[in-house]
Amino acid sequence: MAGLGRKTFSPGDVLTSSDVQGYLMDQAVMVFAGTAARTSAIPSPSAGMVAYSTATQLQVYNGTAWVDASNGYGVASGTAAASTAITVAGTAYTLLTFTSTSTLSITRSGLFDVLVVGAGGAGGQVVSSLYPGGGGGGGQALQTTIYASADQTVTIGAGGVATYGAANQVAMTGAGSSIGTLAIAAGGGGGGNSDGGFALSGKAGANGGGGNGSNVSTSSSLAGVSNARGFAGGAGVGSNSQGAGGGGGTTAVGANGVGTTGGAGGAGLQLSTFTGGTITTFVGAGGGGAGTVGGAAGSTGAGAGGSATTGGNATANTGSGGGGSAGTTLNGGTGGSGVVYVRFKT
Repeated sequence: MAGLGRKTFSPGDVLTSSDVQGYLMDQAVMVFAGTAARTSAIPSPSAGMVAYSTATQLQVYNGTAWVDASNGYGVASGTAAASTAITVAGTAYTLLTFTSTSTLSITRSGLFDVLVVGAGGAGGQVVSSLYPGGGGGGGQALQTTIYASADQTVTIGAGGVATYGAANQVAMTGAGSSIGTLAIAAGGGGGGNSDGGFALSGKAGANGGGGNGSNVSTSSSLAGVSNARGFAGGAGVGSNSQGAGGGGGTTAVGANGVGTTGGAGGAGLQLSTFTGGTITTFVGAGGGGAGTVGGAAGSTGAGAGGSATTGGNATANTGSGGGGSAGTTLNGGTGGSGVVYVRFKT
């Protein structure tokens, strides 16, 4: 049963078994040799129970799980993850940075603040100089707090790749990143392609890819991604040799192409707030290709649109989109791979 709170007993009061249980036992600090002994003694704990063991130190049961009584945060390490001491708003944390698929190893169960970034989409590829490719969309940046009591697989999504051919259309959208099933961030959409034999519009993703620079007057749009705050890619100009749209960023839509100038990619999220200023990466979108002036990258790390050149590649582990190409038989820029940050109070 749950603790009953505080009671003042008067001389002559009868101390019942329920009084002992509710006022004393359920609210005492119980001491155990380890978690197995605690589970054996208390198979069905009640919210508010407090226990101590050398394995976990002081913990409280929150109705779902035993958590650290001081701040509720757990302790973890990461295989192949960089560990950094940071301070955010005066609070000390340990920050784990995952740049490749790895394991989050839980030393002590508890809460963990996480920022999971999906990979960026590729910029649109071209077959003819008449059809510049759209910019790739940025990946989703999901910030939340999770509870973890067991090791989790951390998956880092691969950036979208634009190489010409129908079989490569799916590969243009960035892959998602995740921490097990506890936090999942989708990848950004690929930019619009050049050939009328393929889809000219940008592809849907966490943030949409930009429209192609020929005969496309509508932008691509956000896919129905759970928990994503998505932005659409910009529209391409509706005639040949014109500007393609920029990809959608994590904080803004991609710009439309104007005349022979490609649209800029949408602006990205600055990650320094979560990382205490130690990481200054943005999650931006790629610029659209164009007949004269390629679209600017949405943020540092994203690819710029090309003009008679391939699209710019996005920087790895930024989740940013690649730039669209403009020329003849040129590939779009590759999207940046994803990244995962995990922090806990120390």
